[in-house]
Amino acid sequence: MDEDFTNETLDLRELPKYENVAFMPLHPNFGKVVLINAALFSLILAIGVTVFLVFMEEWRPYALYCILGAIVLIFLIFFFGYLSFKKKGFAVREHDILFQHGIIAHVTTIVPFNRIQHVALHQGWVSRIFNLAQIEVYTAGGDNSDMKIDGIDKELAENIKQLLMQKIQNKI
Repeated sequence: MDEDFTNETLDLRELPKYENVAFMPLHPNFGKVVLINAALFSLILAIGVTVFLVFMEEWRPYALYCILGAIVLIFLIFFFGYLSFKKKGFAVREHDILFQHGIIAHVTTIVPFNRIQHVALHQGWVSRIFNLAQIEVYTAGGDNSDMKIDGIDKELAENIKQLLMQKIQNKI
């Protein structure tokens, strides 16, 4: 048996707290991307409700309720989309990357660099207009431990990707 082995109890009050990390907000233009995507979805929903009411004569007496329901749904999509954007943030520390999100349930995901297997950079067509990108971090833990961070300035996203790729290379 190893004489140097110890297994002391840790003082849990002295552990580092991720809550004290200064999270960086997403790029302000990502709010515009969220609103544009919500507007496109709302347009499709409005067209769908209109077509439904035109072709389904038996539903016409309930047209007001259908339209009001669609308006409320559209309002909720915009409201929660914007609120969700405001609640997101990320941080890169010496040994890990963090991402927080959530409106009702606040979620913070922490991925240690030594668990990262692959890093990808994506741009949707609306994000490309605003020069924004998404970083996708794939880990050894499977889909539930992967991380996607939208709304980062493309140049910053490329720098973060390079940093993460260097960390991956150094662990091999």
